[in-house]
Amino acid sequence: MKPAVEVRKLAYRYGRSPVLQDLSFAIGSGAFFIILGPNGSGKTTLMKILAGHLRPQRGNVFILGKNIRGYSRRQLACRMAYLPQLTRLDFPMSVRDLVLMGRSPHLGMLGLETEEDHRLAENAMRYTNVLPLADRRMDQLSGGEQQRVLIARAICQQPQIVLLDEPTAALDLAHQVAVMDLMERLKQEKNITVVMISHDVNLAAMYADRLLLLKDGGILGIGPPCEVLHHQRLEKAYGCPVLVTESPLGGYLRITPVPRRFRKQAPGAPPADP
Repeated sequence: MKPAVEVRKLAYRYGRSPVLQDLSFAIGSGAFFIILGPNGSGKTTLMKILAGHLRPQRGNVFILGKNIRGYSRRQLACRMAYLPQLTRLDFPMSVRDLVLMGRSPHLGMLGLETEEDHRLAENAMRYTNVLPLADRRMDQLSGGEQQRVLIARAICQQPQIVLLDEPTAALDLAHQVAVMDLMERLKQEKNITVVMISHDVNLAAMYADRLLLLKDGGILGIGPPCEVLHHQRLEKAYGCPVLVTESPLGGYLRITPVPRRFRKQAPGAPPADP
């Protein structure tokens, strides 16, 4: 089976500053794939290239076996949904109307929704538990509710791949877990390939099938969480001591950053700066 996403020798720069350097990797169909890395490591630039918002300057990206350059915007949108970093959606559009926007790539020349489009939108809202909010305005919702509405719009798009840039960054713990559980359901129940950027290493350790760890635009590690989340690799990526232990939940790793005042007693950690 061809991978859902394949990247070959990808490079990108802004002016003279390289952002991505010779990246090659593949994402299997139906996988939950999470991209980690410190600020400035190239995560968002990579996601924008995968979404077709930036063109590769060198190398190639293949979506469902076809070079991304061979897709029109509409064709790509029929196969892939992209959720950029969440910003407050303070406008009076209703939840129902926003979710229906997910049908846009599939509409005919007149751009009119059919009864089937409305049925798909209602199913997407029910799946993400926002159907009770259907007639509310987006500017009346919390950040967590808005994020679920955006995911409902993506589901309504009927994609085979969903790309998300830090979907849990502005959410409290309960909403973070709700979003991650929803992504896991998409993978398991609908066989949707989920590709996500995250800054939360512990959530990534619990949910990802495979991780990609970036540092300065290059690959520092790729594979299952148990292979990628080694303390030496994480310290090299983030520039601070960490402890990697088994989670109390069992079967998962737990990553704890070591504050300066504890570094003398942390096993294997370097001494604190004088």
